[in-house]
Amino acid sequence: MKLLAVAFSAAALALPAAARAQEDPFLWLEGVDDPKALAWAEAENVKTAGVLEKDPRYPAMLAEARAIFTAKDRIPTPQFRAGGVDNLWQDAEHPHGLWRHTTEASYRTADPAWETLIDVDALAKAEGKRWFFKGAVCLKPAETTCLVRLSDGGGDAVEIREFDTRTKRFVEGGFRFTEGKQYVQWLDRDSLAVAREWTPGEVTTSGYPYVVKIVGRDGSAREVFRGQKTDMSAAASVLRGEGARVDGVLISRNVTFYEREFSLVGDRGLVRVPLARKAEEEAYVDGQVVFSLQEAWGGFQPGALIAYDLKALKADAGSAKPRLIFQPGPRQAVQQVAATDGKLIVTLLEDVKGAVDVYDFADGRWSARRLPLPKDANINLVDTAGSDDELFVTVESFLEPTSLWLADAASGRAARVKALPARFDASTHVVEQFWAISSDGTKIPYFVVRPKAAKLDGSLPTLMYGYGGFQVAKPPIYMPEAGKLWMERGGAYVIANIRGGGEFGPAWHQSVLREKRQLAFDDFAAVARDLAARRITSARRLGIYGRSNGGVLTTVSMTQHPELWNAVVVESPLIDMLRYHKLSAGASWVGEYGDPDVPEDRAFIARYSGYQALKPGVQYPLAYITTNTRDDRVHPGHARKFAARLQQLGVPYLYYEQTFGGHANDADPELNARRWARHYVYLAQRLMD
Repeated sequence: MKLLAVAFSAAALALPAAARAQEDPFLWLEGVDDPKALAWAEAENVKTAGVLEKDPRYPAMLAEARAIFTAKDRIPTPQFRAGGVDNLWQDAEHPHGLWRHTTEASYRTADPAWETLIDVDALAKAEGKRWFFKGAVCLKPAETTCLVRLSDGGGDAVEIREFDTRTKRFVEGGFRFTEGKQYVQWLDRDSLAVAREWTPGEVTTSGYPYVVKIVGRDGSAREVFRGQKTDMSAAASVLRGEGARVDGVLISRNVTFYEREFSLVGDRGLVRVPLARKAEEEAYVDGQVVFSLQEAWGGFQPGALIAYDLKALKADAGSAKPRLIFQPGPRQAVQQVAATDGKLIVTLLEDVKGAVDVYDFADGRWSARRLPLPKDANINLVDTAGSDDELFVTVESFLEPTSLWLADAASGRAARVKALPARFDASTHVVEQFWAISSDGTKIPYFVVRPKAAKLDGSLPTLMYGYGGFQVAKPPIYMPEAGKLWMERGGAYVIANIRGGGEFGPAWHQSVLREKRQLAFDDFAAVARDLAARRITSARRLGIYGRSNGGVLTTVSMTQHPELWNAVVVESPLIDMLRYHKLSAGASWVGEYGDPDVPEDRAFIARYSGYQALKPGVQYPLAYITTNTRDDRVHPGHARKFAARLQQLGVPYLYYEQTFGGHANDADPELNARRWARHYVYLAQRLMD
């Protein structure tokens, strides 16, 4: 931190923006499709492929990863629709995927009879596009007329087209919206609630829509809400009651990533819902609009689930009173909230282990019961049915393969319907949970998955993962690629549940926002030191991996504590934190990090920003930096500039840029297999050799 403080003196911070831009010699790399930048990236790809793909371990790792990502015996992820189940299936023959449908009874069998709705590969070939399926919004109750979302290259921006699942054709003259970041909801067969870029440039500084209109099949478009360009975004939620009846339209004005204003669309305009600014809409069930609170408000504590009666809001919003549904305890956190036809579903973490509760509303009161699901595992809600009270959940842990369960929220029954076969030999490893002490005395939990027979002498090759942001929890999950490519070869895996995540609710996240961000980085370093103190590993054998917000974490960790690790994987990263708000969707995250255009914020951000923190004469671990050209969420310029700065300093590094796939980097299973094979070859070179 002392080095950082020297680098950013008060005089430097006072420089005009134009002067600061001139000080960055690598701004040209922010040109996503700039020929010079693309040529630079391609040259880097060739060099990195020579180091990683020519390693004798690469062919075997690629074959193992390919077998995992294209396996025929994967669990087809289900979504309820039209009385049956939909799935998007990708394999070696269909890398872009098949959107397909079967009956629920058939889905439960070992070999379901699938009916293909859209062959995305064939569509892409026919239209000369790199189409990827990004989901469909279907008109209830029949759910046979859908608005299909297609991404050219796998990014967040999508084209939307109306599709008839009975004829398996796009509707001639039907609803169609050109590519953009946009949100659509059906009102009825002939009208939609749409938030999108209506005229060129009519998006927020984050690149999202802020104007909502009711669009008719006749071409009409009536504006019902207009936010501000400085907002993050705006969208409409259609509240459907019994028989898919439209009970109301709720507008969410997302002022920042965490602050929202909610309004109901009424006959005489908008009606504001009295609510905390830090709140989220979660579900609508039994006439109750459910919200989660991320701050104390109205006598409720952070993390609480509350509900308003919709009729009361419409009658007199100012007098309507919310009811408490659930208040998490100090070691609990709400993870997901959804509704079936008549029940509210809540997934929880309790000491970073999963559970699912079903809530029923009757006689003005909420009551709950827990579903009978495996304990000491991570549980993820996959989908809920809108026509009855069924739901799908997955159950998994580090060493237990993922299983799919079908539950009935009305009866409380749950049964396993599918299970992933073991992808690696888990019998050799054991899972442990420890707690490290951070710089301010806070206890930080972390999980270690290590070989049972490992000698605790500091020699164990260990990969440590962290995220620490946006209230995203990182519980134990089954990772076939990590198990096969890393753990079967004798490696250990660590997840550090540092602050900034959602493991213990809003307080765990908010304790490291903005000027307190350094504490999250301190947490990560504390886990590394605790691993060394327990003799599980040592700096020579410890590598770290983070993506997206985790890229902030890994590059700060690399620059603040280069002595703690010998490998650093930086994927799809945020890095230049003094310009992040000017790149892609970066402006939407000012609530998380602070605003670099505000001098006070710029001062504390500058103290850790990894791009500016790189200094000559420092022995940094060799980093592997990777991104995606078509990532329209986290700009590829972050990764490019960090690599170029290392190159300027004469510091060895590896850089690889995938040319399509978007932020997730997993749109194509073959490219995903190559991605993970490169990752683990690099880690083996650095930590096992």
